[in-house]
Amino acid sequence: MAALTEAEIEKLFSGAPQFFARSQGHGTGAPHPSVAFPWNEELGIRDLADHVQIGDEAWGSVTAGPRLIHRDPMALASPSGKKRPHFNARCQERPSMLSMQGLEKGTIGYQAALEISIADALQEEQYGFDSLGSKGHIIVEQRQKLITSKDGLRHLDDATIMEQLMKCEERYQSERRGVRMKSRELYDELFTKTLHPPTRVIDPNDPYSLAVQIQALVKVLAAPNTWTDFSRVEWRIRLGQILWGFPLDDEIFDGTEINEGDDAHDRNEERYWLLLQILLACELLIRLDTITEGDEFGLGQSLRASEVHRFEKEANVSVRWSLVLARSWLENITVKKSHVTFSEPSTPKGWLSSLTSKMNLKHEHMHGSYHVDHSHHRHNAQSEHTFEIQGKYSERQANGLVHFARKLRWPDIQFSGPKMCEKAMSLGNATPITTPPVTHDTRRNSYFGERPSLTRRKQPTRRRKIEAALHPSGWFSKSYASGLILPGEVLSQYIMSALLEIDDDVLSRLGPMASLSGGFVYSGKSFWSTTSIVGRVLAAGQGAAECMGWISSDVIPRGIEEGWVNVASDPMPADLARTGRKARIWGKTTIERESDVLGDADPSNVLPADFIIPYENAYPNSPPSNIRVELKSLNLTSQVDSVSTTPTAEKGFSLFSDSGKENDRGIHTYPASVTFTISHDALDRDESHNFGLSNEIYFVTAHPCVASSYVKYFKSPTSPTIQQIDVGGHDFNGKSSSPAHITGHPLHRFYTYTAIHLTDLINQPAATLEDLLSKSPVNNRSSNHSTSSVPSRPPRFLVIDCVTGFAPPPSPDMPSLSRMSSLSSSFGMEPTNIPPIRMPGSIDMERRPSTAASTHSRVERIDPPSQSPSPSARMRLGTHRRQFGSDLEILVRALCADRGWNAVISRRRRGCLSCAIREAGALGWKVVIRVE
Repeated sequence: MAALTEAEIEKLFSGAPQFFARSQGHGTGAPHPSVAFPWNEELGIRDLADHVQIGDEAWGSVTAGPRLIHRDPMALASPSGKKRPHFNARCQERPSMLSMQGLEKGTIGYQAALEISIADALQEEQYGFDSLGSKGHIIVEQRQKLITSKDGLRHLDDATIMEQLMKCEERYQSERRGVRMKSRELYDELFTKTLHPPTRVIDPNDPYSLAVQIQALVKVLAAPNTWTDFSRVEWRIRLGQILWGFPLDDEIFDGTEINEGDDAHDRNEERYWLLLQILLACELLIRLDTITEGDEFGLGQSLRASEVHRFEKEANVSVRWSLVLARSWLENITVKKSHVTFSEPSTPKGWLSSLTSKMNLKHEHMHGSYHVDHSHHRHNAQSEHTFEIQGKYSERQANGLVHFARKLRWPDIQFSGPKMCEKAMSLGNATPITTPPVTHDTRRNSYFGERPSLTRRKQPTRRRKIEAALHPSGWFSKSYASGLILPGEVLSQYIMSALLEIDDDVLSRLGPMASLSGGFVYSGKSFWSTTSIVGRVLAAGQGAAECMGWISSDVIPRGIEEGWVNVASDPMPADLARTGRKARIWGKTTIERESDVLGDADPSNVLPADFIIPYENAYPNSPPSNIRVELKSLNLTSQVDSVSTTPTAEKGFSLFSDSGKENDRGIHTYPASVTFTISHDALDRDESHNFGLSNEIYFVTAHPCVASSYVKYFKSPTSPTIQQIDVGGHDFNGKSSSPAHITGHPLHRFYTYTAIHLTDLINQPAATLEDLLSKSPVNNRSSNHSTSSVPSRPPRFLVIDCVTGFAPPPSPDMPSLSRMSSLSSSFGMEPTNIPPIRMPGSIDMERRPSTAASTHSRVERIDPPSQSPSPSARMRLGTHRRQFGSDLEILVRALCADRGWNAVISRRRRGCLSCAIREAGALGWKVVIRVE
């Protein structure tokens, strides 16, 4: 038997995804997971993805990485200007939010599955930043040192900061129009208004260069214990709270020790330092953009290699996230100045109590040891300038909110959409609101009562659990409407809160306190955060919808009519043990070795017999037929030994309404389970099964693949291994053959697996995953497939067959989805009568019969088309979006949640089983769910 040549191997695995994790350079953190098709040049294959694309301009802030926005054809075009070369801060939210919504509803992609074990949420809290108000002694001392030094930051009052922000905005917009400022002008502006000039000459050849200015700004922004570090997820969500959270009834609890501050004066302190941080970051970003554009077009200045090295060394993660914030500010926020005359002497006022909110110039920048009152700077005690900040694209954000509601199938959205859009638009045009002089704490009674002590430190969590107080047109809504949103799960929390806050009726029915990581029942539907295991399981059902981290379902918990609920669930100990530096993502070599298309073979000696064609349904005895699964109920049962309310009992909080009376509508935490009935031809009566949803496990969409139509396999009817591979389209004397575009890619015998039918798995409730793999029967055809020549190697993967023998769900006939398509199962929620789009040069592909029904039957040879079809033609991308989902798929996910198994979900018409098994190997997972 001749060994396969390198060219034959490339043809054999053409269209097969290969899995990597590669470092991106110094200071970029953990390796970057990626999926590539190194042996394909066709864009139709290289662009395949396992996640949905961003569907609206208003949602683009969800990620710091590159993204394509698949715009709704009916949506308004973005009002943003022409894109120009700009500086890439090279910092990325972890996990990538692009990969957090897989093609299968309720799943994530390969990248997110690896990155979730090094998630930003796992970081320790920022030292000294335990309040939205005044900070600890060390922070105050460092800030005082920074603004009193003669070799760094000048002391700036509020008016100067806002004036400089207006100039930065003007300069940024001018650069986008191609107007370039001279380096000397930027130097004079920076070192006369914001920073002290350098005390020594940094660059004798060009003392006014952009490099000198960049170095000075980085030095200030990188000062320790001074600035808010937005790499911490708790500060990304509190960005809007600092700016728009007035009066002080804006509580949020995410398990951190951060409090809301003592009063408005206390909160003003942090707002001042935030605006100063934004100003410095904007100044730095504009100069970095100028350098980048000069490099792109060969104009202006450029940095020397030594200067680039110094920047990479000194610009820490906090500086880079400040640059991300600056970009968002310059893109989305405008500052306006106006003159106000008072009939009485002015007094300190609250600021930014609405989206367009007034800032008072009198401000205390330091408490205790350093105090500055700017009232003496006014030329006239009876007049002052005020500044407004306002989102530039309130219409874009309002349309994005309605789009979100439509995707989630919000109740009566077809009637309430215009009114919702109008209310969302009004958030950007609200009349400025000021507060009286702050002589006492003007907060309402706390929804959370006394904060619990966190000395019994919470266990690490890969996704933060958020609880917050919502109010009509509150700071969540205003933060969303402004567009000033940092990457991560913040957008998910903002957009759902905005949807609830703009409707007074919803808030009155659900209550003022929200669990943004749990779920709620409203108007006959349930809505769940994808943080909740219940949401990830119910997403597999027919009629479920997913958008921006939220799931909607027609399944509602039994006994719950309306209101918020939390579900008691815990991460798997094995998953928690593999977080941080112990996460699998750091094992770059292991990831590639355990997913290699050639397994552990020597690349110079690869034989056809080393490969098999894996099937999920090869059994010595046929499974039952006409199997039907029906979901009977979602159960939330109260624990007998605890009151089980969140946060009142478990966290020591007390709930109060505005009137101070105890609120009996607290958010309760329940153990959850789902109940099903199963029937098939071998049963006399229906069986009932219940599965608990107590384990926080994840599901990954198997990456789509494209198998070549010109590769054919030849094998004996009695042998699982491939005897011969034809990569040239030649005839081998009429031997039994099967085209690759039917069978998918071959699997190297290194990847041992065993298949089990779902009904057999259900009937073994006590069996662990290790039991199922170690007790694989010798006559199991699937096990024999991959162990025939290596009998001592036990199966490493469990394939759950959810295809064979199951009756189709009662649904309208839908067009088939090509194996090669990465079309999302949740991208298009609305039915459409538009005929499928024909790609240029496409041909109609008939639906071929599956050859996986039995390995005992000879496979009839089917020749590929006489003319070479393009990859686009083989993918049959239509505008009909098949609505996958069934009670069967809910059941298999619930079973995995009950037993604590992370699983890869492989849909037969989207990807082959071989590639799904290799992806499980890359992730270090052991379970593959095979669905129709």
